[in-house]
Amino acid sequence: MNIIPTHIPEVLIIEPQIFGDHRGFFMESYNQRIFQDKANLSFSFVQDNHSSSLQGTLRGLHYQIHQPQGKLVRVIIGEIFDVAVDLRKSSPTFGQWVGEILTAENKRQLWIPPGFAHGFLVLSDRAEVLYKTTDYYAPLHERTLFWSDNKTGIGWPIGKLKVILSDKDSAGKQFDEIEVYP
Repeated sequence: MNIIPTHIPEVLIIEPQIFGDHRGFFMESYNQRIFQDKANLSFSFVQDNHSSSLQGTLRGLHYQIHQPQGKLVRVIIGEIFDVAVDLRKSSPTFGQWVGEILTAENKRQLWIPPGFAHGFLVLSDRAEVLYKTTDYYAPLHERTLFWSDNKTGIGWPIGKLKVILSDKDSAGKQFDEIEVYP
């Protein structure tokens, strides 16, 4: 497994080793020992989530102000632009974002530690996203940073896509209005 830091060092791109032949392929999508030994990451996953979305769907930017979740995100069908925004006020990268293209073909994963807002935009006709979390979903503590907040300036690759939002995501708050982590 290749573990590649992004410009926010705690957000990592994970490239699994893929073994392929005429039958298909095999890969380890997660190995706790490798995460611990290669990236010094020690945590337990408690929940697996699976979403299916149409092209142009933008989910997020979500976070839980209490019970913050670390997320290991991957795509099994299609292509997304996956984004993490640092909401840790004490961090030197506070307010900065990382965006990565994750596809079923490149099999890359993104590790997003607790303390970040997370969201993604579906670029393909359809995408299925799997992600593991380090804490349970807590709807009372869920918050939404507005996806096109001017202060964060996320470079979503929208092009000619028509963005599709849920009511919750449409009502997200601007960066200067959200609760952040210490």
